[in-house]
Amino acid sequence: MKILTVLGARPQFIKAAPVSRVLREAHEELIIHTGQHYDSNMSDIFFDELNIPKPDYYLGVGSGNHGKQTGEMMAKIEEIVLNENPDYLMVYGDTNSTLAGSLVAAKLHVPVIHIEAGLRSFNKKMPEEINRIMTDHVSEYLFSPTDTGVENLKNENITRNVYNIGDVMYDAVLYNQGLAEEKSSVLEDNSLEKKGYHLITIHRAENTDDIEKMNNILDAFAQIEETKVWPIHPRTKHKLSAYGINLDSVPGLKVIDPVGYLDMLTLVSNAKKIVTDSGGVQKEAYFMKVPCVTVREQTEWVETLESEANILVGTDTAKIVKAVNKQVSPEYKDVFGDGKAADKIVEILATREQN
Repeated sequence: MKILTVLGARPQFIKAAPVSRVLREAHEELIIHTGQHYDSNMSDIFFDELNIPKPDYYLGVGSGNHGKQTGEMMAKIEEIVLNENPDYLMVYGDTNSTLAGSLVAAKLHVPVIHIEAGLRSFNKKMPEEINRIMTDHVSEYLFSPTDTGVENLKNENITRNVYNIGDVMYDAVLYNQGLAEEKSSVLEDNSLEKKGYHLITIHRAENTDDIEKMNNILDAFAQIEETKVWPIHPRTKHKLSAYGINLDSVPGLKVIDPVGYLDMLTLVSNAKKIVTDSGGVQKEAYFMKVPCVTVREQTEWVETLESEANILVGTDTAKIVKAVNKQVSPEYKDVFGDGKAADKIVEILATREQN
């Protein structure tokens, strides 16, 4: 079995790592890195430290408008698919790289495998939502992380080759937690005490592209007394600078440079509470049993909302402050599987291939 895997963003490489480790024990895999996201944390050391296979192809597409970026990816991926003639093409999540890979494969009659299938925020203003829907509807195998994802697909009349195998991101967290404890010094480097700070991550365009929303969020941070740590995304930093917003005016806010995956796991696991608009961070908080406050109107990870493990607040200042200050005792359930999603994916594919 020969699989061509298309990835474009750092979280996708982290999710793909456990699948690649199992897949390569008995099958051939080639990885395409579209270059959709690139930073210093995607250098060789990133792959070496996390035991992630290095890409076989690097397309270097970079950032750009959705149409231009996706189109360039499709043209380059098509050449590779025609040359490699894979049995399957595998994609993860909901990025433009996901959409580009799945559309190319579908048009060339190469079966698409979609990992993280069935997620829905039900907000089509989000480009990620369009990418998810389109990819699911051209995929041959749909591996969902939750029962909710399976139900969403059923509601769209997609029932063939749909499997709830759990979340590959949970596999990755379990694999890398020990490495993070061993190698990360981010707490010491930033004079942070365990459970002595709130962790902030804000990067989604729906927030950063709206100055009123960003002012609301920052007003909330100013009213939260505890130490707040913010590894700021370059795009967010650029937007705030363009708006003329100075973060030095927010008391108790410690802004730091973006951190690597192991440092991020350490920051998440040791935070008192997390304030984010990231889907991945919402899940990591849930995996590590850290209460989360999400500054979005919807979330695709609805399972995290049970028992107030995660609270949706939008960008209303008062709601953010209330949720962060609220004392909660969430009940965390095994809704994301048992940490063996990668094994299940490869086993299902191998079995179907034999048949």
